[in-house]
Amino acid sequence: MTGPKSSGALERRRVRAGSGRSRPRGGSRTFNTAPRPWVGSSTPWLYLAPALVVLGGLLAYPVYQLGLISLFHYTQAQVSGGEPTTFEGFGNYAELFGDEQFWQVLLATVVFAAACVVCTLAVGCALAVLLTRVRAVPRLALMLAALGAWATPAITGSTVWLFLFDADFGPVNRVLGLGDHVWTYGRFSAFFLVLLEVVWCSFPFVMVTVYAGIRAVPSEVLEAASLDGASQWRIWRSVLAPMLRPILVVVTIQSVIWDFKVFTQIYVMTGGGGIAGQNLVLNVYAYQQAFASSQYSLGAAIGVVMLLILLAVTLVYLRLLRRQGEEL
Repeated sequence: MTGPKSSGALERRRVRAGSGRSRPRGGSRTFNTAPRPWVGSSTPWLYLAPALVVLGGLLAYPVYQLGLISLFHYTQAQVSGGEPTTFEGFGNYAELFGDEQFWQVLLATVVFAAACVVCTLAVGCALAVLLTRVRAVPRLALMLAALGAWATPAITGSTVWLFLFDADFGPVNRVLGLGDHVWTYGRFSAFFLVLLEVVWCSFPFVMVTVYAGIRAVPSEVLEAASLDGASQWRIWRSVLAPMLRPILVVVTIQSVIWDFKVFTQIYVMTGGGGIAGQNLVLNVYAYQQAFASSQYSLGAAIGVVMLLILLAVTLVYLRLLRRQGEEL
């Protein structure tokens, strides 16, 4: 048998042996095994490189070509090789800004896009709130109907809306008792008809996005507001809207971009811009200049102006929100 003293000595030898094995070589140096942040490392950029290459090919190069063509005199004669391409500098922009029709089309585009954005956000947010108030079956039906409208191609939706408001066979005129009223003859009625179609195919994105944001809001916050006697409008304005501001920023910028560059709906529903071009927007106007009149350089200049306007609107909107202390 082993006595207490011998067992204690054996235990001390085991401790010394273990501590000797765990001690690093070269003295009492210690190593920090905590993970270090990627400060100054190129590893994140390596992960982003494939996406940046794709975006560069799909966005940067076409934008470069668009700006390059806008600086030259480039028509059908240059495309066919009958005449040499000449450098115009900002001559195409001077010609464009000196055209009175361009300013009329720009004003119509801004007003039309603003109306579409406001209506799309109003309808999408209202239906998103409604989705939180109805039961499962109506909610599912509304979601499927909205997603069906969202998935419908623009040219198909435009054709359907033209049939609904057709002067001879459309059900809308019969229900409203308007007889053979032609909606696309008048400037404002044609814009109103296109606005309805644009809102119809755009509100599902706003509805689904805002609904997802509302579901992420803690239910205790909404219950507290209801117990305080706040109405549904007051809850939206004072509770939900401030909490959903980052989401609203995203859907607003997306709606501005989409509605400012509307083409298919205007071109199909007004027959290429309406009677005497009364329903032209910048995208259709650029198409007419580039392909109908073979003034490719003028069409490219209009495209560059549209790009700069959208960038300016987006940057100004984000800067205003940052001044208000919002984190995006």
